[in-house]
Amino acid sequence: MALRTRLTIVTAALMAVILAGVGAFVYVRLRADLTEAVDAGLRSRADAILPTLEDAPDLAGGAGLAEPDDAFAQILGSDGTVLASSAGLAGAPLLRAEAVRSLDRAEFVERTVRTVEEPVSARLLALPATGDRVLVVGSSLDDREEALAGLIVLFAVGGPVALVLATAVGWIVAGAALRPVERMRAEAAAISALEPGRRLAVPETGDELARLAATLNEMLDRMEQALLRERRFVDEASHELRTPLSNLRVELDLALRRSRSADELEAALRSAAEESDRLARLAEDLLVLARADRGRLPVRRERVELARVVSAAIEEHARRAEAAGVGIDARIPEGLEADVDPLRLRQMLGNLIDNAIRHSGRGGRVTVRLAAENGTLLLQVRDTGEGFPEAFLGRAFEPFARPDPSRSRRNGAAGLGLAIVRAVAEAHGGSARAENHPDGGASVIVRIPQ
Repeated sequence: MALRTRLTIVTAALMAVILAGVGAFVYVRLRADLTEAVDAGLRSRADAILPTLEDAPDLAGGAGLAEPDDAFAQILGSDGTVLASSAGLAGAPLLRAEAVRSLDRAEFVERTVRTVEEPVSARLLALPATGDRVLVVGSSLDDREEALAGLIVLFAVGGPVALVLATAVGWIVAGAALRPVERMRAEAAAISALEPGRRLAVPETGDELARLAATLNEMLDRMEQALLRERRFVDEASHELRTPLSNLRVELDLALRRSRSADELEAALRSAAEESDRLARLAEDLLVLARADRGRLPVRRERVELARVVSAAIEEHARRAEAAGVGIDARIPEGLEADVDPLRLRQMLGNLIDNAIRHSGRGGRVTVRLAAENGTLLLQVRDTGEGFPEAFLGRAFEPFARPDPSRSRRNGAAGLGLAIVRAVAEAHGGSARAENHPDGGASVIVRIPQ
């Protein structure tokens, strides 16, 4: 069911409830007002008759009585017998004998009264009088019932008309209110991958629709940026995978093209194994980044001694650092523990140390510092190389970001190391920051809650 139809139905239902409630209230209020008017007339008649009872007990032609068709009166004895009665009554007492005997104050009652012509619905006022008598004055309720019946007819006719008009107005108003939304929907449906830069028109009304359009445009901006990042990621990943695959294919083709010596075959197989390892590492890094981008990077926390994990990561790269002529300094306090994933932490440290060694140059130094500050684990890896280019700092943690793409590809770097560092840090609820150290060289600082 369309939203416009649902809104119209809700409007009609609410209007029906309101009309019913107003009608019931008006009916009850009018009935009460008319009854009060009748009661006031009965009191007035009673006040006019009571002073004459001692001198003129016969009310058949007594003064102060209204016409028989409109009002009437009776005087009853203490045993309920009729002592005097207005003309027009059938002669039967207006009250039963037990009601007369129990009467000790003025009371109003409604009952059907038999007149000479026909029974009528009447309201009676009974009150004690002198000489153990009871005065009963009454008035026909035909006028009241006629007014209430007219009101019911008015509501029966006017209510549905008002409901139909309100429903029509609700249908028109809902259509007018939803028309901008429909235009916005049609414009949003027209936006496709072929026009990622297209945006919705924002009304200059400053209302909820304008805020909705602005919010949708912000969402489209985020989606466009995500689409661009995905395309760039796929392009870069394809390019990075193509190089080791091509090298692997070349090595295998050369090994199979002609007969070779055992040493040549061994060299070819070693080269193919290196390219296979490179492919495996690249595939694993891409899987880590893909999981991190979807917020599903698995982290298995456990209480570990950090000095052991950091020392193992440094030891893993010690031989490579020695071959590159780079020294590694470790500043690791003993006894420091934290709830982290040791494998992910070692992976993150390995990427940081590998990058630092690559950019330090022969004779450089790499410093790994670990500390705890206010419940936060601080890990810093610094090198003595040329540092980050200023323009590169803002995108240092993006996948495939490289300060010097040509140089990075020659030394086998895919530009995924820092992206994985940030992914691991954020998976632990932390953050990563890249900066240039005041004394020279690059520095990466990772903060993880303990």
